Amino acid sequence: MAFNKILVILAHAFVGWMLCAATIGIGMAVTTVNNALVIHAIAAPIFFAGISLIYFRKFSYTTPLQTASTFLAFVVAMDFFVVAMLINRSFDMFASVLGTWLPFALIFASTYLTGRIVTGAREKVASS
Repeated sequence: MAFNKILVILAHAFVGWMLCAATIGIGMAVTTVNNALVIHAIAAPIFFAGISLIYFRKFSYTTPLQTASTFLAFVVAMDFFVVAMLINRSFDMFASVLGTWLPFALIFASTYLTGRIVTGAREKVASS
């Protein structure tokens, strides 16, 4: 795959991760930690479904499974290296199902399902 295509995929993943980071940051500033985590768990799949919709409609360089895996790997890596190691200086966040593992699963699922819907609809139209 060409370098510019990889950059496009990673740029989409970065936007999603930044939206999630902003949600957590703002949420923790205006409400309790638990409320911020609940809001993040709801918002993360919505953000990534929207980003995936844009990605699959305009670019679609990868399959839904590849895209979901790439988006998730990017988010996990950023959370591990940036949030846990640099910001929190602790890996405690990975002990939280609500704060980490549920959003990871929902990010993967929303990206994959959005990709399946968009590419399936495109294939249906092409075969008609």
